[in-house]
Amino acid sequence: MLGDLIGEEQGRRTGIRVVSVDGGHPHVEVSFESTGTLLGVAVTDIGTYDSVMEADGTLFGDGQGCNMTEDGDIITWHGTGVGRPTESGGFTYRGSIFFETASAKFSRLNGTAGVFEYDEDKDGKNTAKVWEWK
Repeated sequence: MLGDLIGEEQGRRTGIRVVSVDGGHPHVEVSFESTGTLLGVAVTDIGTYDSVMEADGTLFGDGQGCNMTEDGDIITWHGTGVGRPTESGGFTYRGSIFFETASAKFSRLNGTAGVFEYDEDKDGKNTAKVWEWK
């Protein structure tokens, strides 16, 4: 069951590169930086995800990164999702995300599974939302 919205952010792509084209399937690495909130606290999120495009155009992505607060809290994450190109030239992904932190302020995220929506437009601007999965 979906729980509370625990995070949302907006940002931009900071890098992109083709890792391989084995078997005719492009494997692309994308890095991004976003700002937003996690459990109501302002964060900066940096991350990188790898995506492989299948013959039918669907994408399988796997990423990792970290959220940082102004107070120095660090929350790492690992996410996996499926996506597709959009008609407007961007990409959209849906998937699951898992957090880990030593911060007492964010300790409730340890052992928490989240469900995310991630959308990137043709210019590399992105938005994301994460809900707790209970």
